[in-house]
Amino acid sequence: MNLNEIRIQIDKIDREILELFQKRMNLCRDVAIYKKENNLPIFQEEREVQILNKMESLAEIDMKAGAKALFTVIMEISKQLQRQIISVDEKVHEFFYPDFDSAENIGCQGCAGANSETAAKTFFPNHEPIYYPSFHQVFEAVENGEIKYGILPIYNSTAGSVTQTYDLMGEYNFFITAMNHIEVANCLAVRPGTKIEDIIRVYSHPQALSQCSDFIKKNHFKIKDYDNTATAAKMVAKSNEPIAAICSERCAQLTGLEILKTRISNVLPNYTRFICITKEIEVAAEADIISVMLTLPNVPGALSKLLMKFFIQNIDLVKIENRPIRDGSFDVVFYIDFKGNIRDKSISLFITELCKSCKQFKILGNSISY
Repeated sequence: MNLNEIRIQIDKIDREILELFQKRMNLCRDVAIYKKENNLPIFQEEREVQILNKMESLAEIDMKAGAKALFTVIMEISKQLQRQIISVDEKVHEFFYPDFDSAENIGCQGCAGANSETAAKTFFPNHEPIYYPSFHQVFEAVENGEIKYGILPIYNSTAGSVTQTYDLMGEYNFFITAMNHIEVANCLAVRPGTKIEDIIRVYSHPQALSQCSDFIKKNHFKIKDYDNTATAAKMVAKSNEPIAAICSERCAQLTGLEILKTRISNVLPNYTRFICITKEIEVAAEADIISVMLTLPNVPGALSKLLMKFFIQNIDLVKIENRPIRDGSFDVVFYIDFKGNIRDKSISLFITELCKSCKQFKILGNSISY
C-alpha cells in the first residue's frame, strides 16, 4: 500500500474507534444511573485496576504501556461523566462575598514605601495597612484574627515565584480572596553624596536582588539579603558606610536617599503579583482563579493523570508550582492555579473529583483579579 491507502485505512479505524467510544460512554451513563439509584460510589478502585491490568495483558509487548495509558484516559472520562449524572441534584455550597470597603484592619510586610504597601493601597485605597517585619507574621495575624486581610507577594515576572510565601502556605490556615499585580520600578539608592564606585555592598530583599542581577553583576557589587526593600533603605539611610539599597523610588524619597540609577531590573516592565488573604473563605461573584495545594501518591503516572483531568474537563490550567515538603524526603507539594469559580456546580464537582486522586488536598481560595 502507498501512504494515501494507509491513511484511508487509519481514517476508517478512527471512525470505528469513535463509534465504539460513544457506545461505551452511553453504557457508562447506564452505570451511573444504576449507581445513583443504589447509592453506590462512582470510583471502584478494584474494578478499575482489573480493567487496566486486563487491557495491558492483552496488548502486544511493545504496546502494553500505550494500551494502559489509553484505557486510563477512557476510565477518567467515564468517571467524570458518571459524576455529572450522579451529582445533578446536589447543591453547591454557599460562600461569603468579600467586603473590602468595610474592612477595618489590613496588614502587609515591610514599612511605608515598600512594594507591599503599594499593593495594599491597590486593594484598599482608603485604608492604612499595619506593617509587620516578616511574611510569617502576616500569616499569623490573619490566622489569629488580628487583621481581616493580609497582603503578600507571590510571583514576580522577572525572578519567578516568591518561595518564602509558598513555603509558609502549608503552615497556616487562610484563603486567597483576591490578586493584583503592580509594576516594580527598582532603583539604586544611597545616602546623598555617595558615589557608585564607592559602594561596598548592596542590600535588598532576595527577590529584588534577583530581579536586578544583571545590573549587580555589571557593576561587580557585593550583595546582602535583607527582610524587605523598604527596611533595607531605612538601614542604608542610617548607616555611615558607603552602602546602597535596591528599593522603589518612593521608598528612596521617603527615607531621604539619593537615587543613583533607576529602572535597573533585568526585564522591563517588571511586575510582582500580590495575593490578599483572609481567615474565612470569601468568593466574589467575578472570582476566576482557583488555587489549590496538593500532594500526590508516589506512583508512576500520578501527575499525568492529575493533569489529564484538567484536559478532559477543558479547564484552563494557569500555573503549577512545586516546593519540597521539607521533611527529609524528596517529596514535593504542588500549588496549582486554574480558571473557574467554585460557585459553578461543574467546577465544584471537578474539585471533588480532583481531591480523590490526591494524598492531601486543600483549597487555598478563589480569587478575583484587580
